[in-house]
Amino acid sequence: MSGLKFFKQFLTSPAKTGSVTPSSKALADAVVRMAAVSEARTVVEFGPGSGAITGSIVESLAADATFFAMEINADFVTIMRERFPDVTVHNDSATNTRQYLEQAGAASCDSIVSGLPWTFFKDELQDELLDTILDVLRPGGVFSTYMYVHSPVAPAGRRFVNKLKARFSHVEDSPVVWKNFPPAIVHGARK
Repeated sequence: MSGLKFFKQFLTSPAKTGSVTPSSKALADAVVRMAAVSEARTVVEFGPGSGAITGSIVESLAADATFFAMEINADFVTIMRERFPDVTVHNDSATNTRQYLEQAGAASCDSIVSGLPWTFFKDELQDELLDTILDVLRPGGVFSTYMYVHSPVAPAGRRFVNKLKARFSHVEDSPVVWKNFPPAIVHGARK
């Protein structure tokens, strides 16, 4: 997807897109590493957008791993299905992940990779999504997401980080990924 089309998606629906540009390869690789995707048997991606992180997930997946993505924006679903015809992309809210895991024959997943724009979400939606993650992630499983370096100073960003620390047994932050616009920090949370 071109940068201009991505920017148009941001202008049309900033709370669903979350950024003016797709994630860089450096950020995508950092999120995938933090999520331990290469060791996972079942991986779910929340909010793949145009697939910037999806490519790194696909590169890292074990040959026998199950992987699908949850994307609420129909335009991004179309793009994802064109770019990654072998990846199952559900046009639905990430809060409905449980039903798609069951359809895939899985009781839980090992890894969740998220590109969702957490700081754009209201408190209730953050809670609903985090509850879903805790419901579908196996004990010891890893949830990985990122925030732009300026996000933790915003009230929604602080609230999100505090919720991660309160709900997960271990939360780890990466060094700043400078090779992204804007620079970002990856959060890895283990259930």
